[in-house]
Amino acid sequence: QVQLVESGGGLVQTGDSLRLSCAASGRPAGQYVMAWFRQSPGGKEREFVARIWRSGATDYRDSVKGRFTVSRDNAKNTVYLQMNSLTPGDTAVYYCATSFVNSIKSTDFNSWGQGTQVTVSS
Repeated sequence: QVQLVESGGGLVQTGDSLRLSCAASGRPAGQYVMAWFRQSPGGKEREFVARIWRSGATDYRDSVKGRFTVSRDNAKNTVYLQMNSLTPGDTAVYYCATSFVNSIKSTDFNSWGQGTQVTVSS
C-alpha cells in the first residue's frame, strides 16, 4: 500500500496560482499512475482533474487544460499540480491517488491522500 500526503492548498483570489504537492511513501511513485481528483462543496463524487503516467505522459479534464500542469519527481516520490488562472469553479478539496489501471474513475484508484482544500474567491 502507498501512503499519500497532499499539501499546498489555501485561499486565493480569482486569477491566482497554487501548487499542490503529493508525497508518496511505502512504494516508489514511479511504479504508478498518479492522479489528482477534486470534490467540490456539495459534490457527490470526486471528479478527475489530471493524471501522469510513469512515462511522464499526462491527461487532463477539459476545464483545466491550459491552466493546470501535473508533473512528478520520481526521485522524491512526489507529484505536483500547478494550478494557474484559478476561478471560483476550481474551489474543492483536492486529492491525489494512485492506480495500476488505465482509468479516470475514482473507484479504480486504490490509494488516496487525505485531501487539501483549495478555495478561490471572486
